Amino acid sequence: PYLPIAAGELSLPMAWAFCLATAIGGATIVAMNFGPLITSLYTFGLFLGTIYSVPPLRLKRFALPAFMIIATVRGFLLNFGVFHATRAALRLPFVWSPPVLFITIFVTVFATAIAVTKDLADIDGDKQFGIETFTTKMGVKNVSYIGSGLLLMNYVFAIGLSVFNPTWFNQKIMITVHAILATYLIAKTRKLEKAGFTQSAVQTYYQDVWKLFYSEYLLLPFI
Repeated sequence: PYLPIAAGELSLPMAWAFCLATAIGGATIVAMNFGPLITSLYTFGLFLGTIYSVPPLRLKRFALPAFMIIATVRGFLLNFGVFHATRAALRLPFVWSPPVLFITIFVTVFATAIAVTKDLADIDGDKQFGIETFTTKMGVKNVSYIGSGLLLMNYVFAIGLSVFNPTWFNQKIMITVHAILATYLIAKTRKLEKAGFTQSAVQTYYQDVWKLFYSEYLLLPFI
């Protein structure tokens, strides 16, 4: 009930107009500037976003399809697609590298955690309208722990990958920064516990998850 349309802060016609304009504009820009592969990836992402949000399918209502779409878009499409498009814009051939392979795997797992925790703050509205999510089925506390557990495993993976493949990355930065981010995650999870998993505490926790997400992209050029 707190999101813009449900709260009456954004009208449905305005929301449709904005979504249609950005969808058409984005597809046009991609088709005019990139080849068939990038255009196909963009169109596929647009298709997934449509069936995720738009009636009659609106797959965001169902926990498993929502998780699969988010993981696909934010994991594979966002990283492989954007990296490929960037190199294409610079007229460079696509080449896999350890950092790109790492960020694709890392963010796919991270997107899984986001898919699990995305409805934490919306549990009241989801219950009111009968929308099935991981949070309505398992509870705020359990889902918060699952999300934090997935992210912590991701940081352990990042550190371990650097330890066992020292020539792939800037090992000192890779290990140190991921250890700091893991510590931050633990501290924010404990803060959520102490607050009793209240609505405001859950919203802050979810914002912290996104801060960690974008921190990884800030780190990427240096690893």
